[in-house]
Amino acid sequence: MMRKARAIPGLVSGVVAALALALPAPLCAQETTLRVDVRLVNVFVNVTDPTGAMVGGLTREDFALAEDGRSQQIAVFERQSELPLNLTLAIDTSGSVHKDLVDEADAAKKFAHALLRSQDQMSLIEFATYVRELTPFTNKLSQIDRGLGQLRSDFATALYDAVVLGSERLGKKQGRKVLVLISDGGDTAHGSTYAQALEQALRNEVIIYSLIDVPIAASAGRDIGGEHALITLAEQTGGKSFYANDGGLDKAFAKVSEDLRTQYLLGYYPHNQERGRTFHRILVTIPRAAPDAFNIRYRTGYYMDSPAKGN
Repeated sequence: MMRKARAIPGLVSGVVAALALALPAPLCAQETTLRVDVRLVNVFVNVTDPTGAMVGGLTREDFALAEDGRSQQIAVFERQSELPLNLTLAIDTSGSVHKDLVDEADAAKKFAHALLRSQDQMSLIEFATYVRELTPFTNKLSQIDRGLGQLRSDFATALYDAVVLGSERLGKKQGRKVLVLISDGGDTAHGSTYAQALEQALRNEVIIYSLIDVPIAASAGRDIGGEHALITLAEQTGGKSFYANDGGLDKAFAKVSEDLRTQYLLGYYPHNQERGRTFHRILVTIPRAAPDAFNIRYRTGYYMDSPAKGN
């Protein structure tokens, strides 16, 4: 025989109250929730004195950092960063530099053997009419040497395509990302543009070093537009440019190696960020020093949005 259950006084009202607490909050209340998504921005910095000599020994307190004109707190500071180095060596093999390929390969081998540590990786691409990967990222020097023995010449110069492709592949790596270009600077392939190349380098946090290979005999009256592009690509990304005929490629590679070994790492979490900006400009200074006491090199800024289609 079944008995009817009797309601316990106060139980019903308690259950109703519990259910009310368990139900989702009204939409108007949910709209007040704030989502915080701030990423660490890394800025690699090189400091030289008026003679061009590297300046070491600076501390966190020596630097000041701003984004879009707004002061930022330096959360991470390192000297001579031990972060892994990911480096792509891009060699121009077009007809205008064909005569220098053997010397370029020899100098590149010495550079790789002197620079790479166990935690570092290097890849090798060549660019002429098209861009071709000779060696994927590796820390095996034998593979790099083998790739440098496979350089082959062609007619046009796809310089900007090489910067775009090299930057996109470096962007998938962690740590420092460096693209070393060896070229006379002229882009004759009519593929990617200078603006697209620079944007991809900045989006992927790539530092560009340009080793400019032009014959001294052609210095009078030559078209320097390509050289200027190589120089500004390096300047805008925090790298540097060197003329290969100023002491040869060996000396130029040695300067790149020294530059990479004397970098400061400044990291910050952006605050008071201006909404709606696609590109955020970075400013690094050493406030206590005289205005002309140091030359400070770093990337000019970074992108927050996704790249436009077709870039």
